[in-house]
Amino acid sequence: MPGASEVAHLTDRHPTVTPERLIAELVPPPTFAEVSFDSYRPDPNEPSQAAAVVSARKFCEDAIRQRAGKKKLFGKREALPGVGMYLDGGFGVGKTHLLASTYYTLAGANAGPAAFATFGELTQLAGVFGFTECIELLSDYVVVCIDEFELDDPGNTTLISRLLSALVERGVSIAATSNTLPEQLGEGRFAAQDFLREINTLSSIFTTVRVEGPDYRQRALPSAPVPPSDEQVRSWAVGVDDATLDEFDALCAHLATMHPSRYHALIEGVQQVFITGVHVVYDQSVALRLVSLIDRLYDAGIPVVASGEKMNTVFSDEMLAGGFRKKYLRATSRLLALTHEGTQLHA
Repeated sequence: MPGASEVAHLTDRHPTVTPERLIAELVPPPTFAEVSFDSYRPDPNEPSQAAAVVSARKFCEDAIRQRAGKKKLFGKREALPGVGMYLDGGFGVGKTHLLASTYYTLAGANAGPAAFATFGELTQLAGVFGFTECIELLSDYVVVCIDEFELDDPGNTTLISRLLSALVERGVSIAATSNTLPEQLGEGRFAAQDFLREINTLSSIFTTVRVEGPDYRQRALPSAPVPPSDEQVRSWAVGVDDATLDEFDALCAHLATMHPSRYHALIEGVQQVFITGVHVVYDQSVALRLVSLIDRLYDAGIPVVASGEKMNTVFSDEMLAGGFRKKYLRATSRLLALTHEGTQLHA
């Protein structure tokens, strides 16, 4: 049997992402590749969930109508301004399911191409192509779907406000999910009051749709289990094809060497991720990069096996009390689901 040293390591990977790949990846992640409005199962105790399905279907109808536009002289048509839908609610209530369903509904409506991206991927797209080129690139789309809309810094606030406003003017509709109401974006992260104009512009684009309910990922899961030992994690990794094995601090340091938009390519082809020595994170930059990796692992449905601290204690109490509280709680929920699945595979 090969030794643990022969197991692949994420820290040995240095992916690059071409502009062509960025365009090709403007689709929902594999976890949501087969979803639809019909497959969404509203919680009967949470009427806002069934109402959100109705709102999302209407948004699709409105987006198609606006894209078709109005007739001008000589039979030509001019696109009307796009519409906006903002799915707001806690984590684990099915917002991404609804967003992906919106994407597939409009992508199949012959009204134009559809795009699906995380907020970070959208900002990276603008960085790679340039602001004007990004507008030209996306202006033919019927909809741009943005998952986990966040404004983490003033630069992103100004960039995204201008970008989305320009797209809406050209008939592109915008659908987004977030855990933060539009008028509260940026709150607790930077001096949001200095960017009220941009934040108010973003808020005016969207009609907010609330999606209430408990985190579905945790309904059937026990509390965070005692993690396996480092030795168990290493031995289990040896017996799994296309697995990676990394030490937690080394992996966190490696994540700092690349833009989070490359994390999808970093885990490409990986079937299980094994990590030793997980501990509480106190540095916010490290924590936010870890959130991005957890999101990509969850999107790809890659189980995680980790030793060290319990997975519900990775983010410090100070961080959970700060401006990124909801982001860290979402990541914790997803990490618990992934590690529960990973542990079950080796039980």
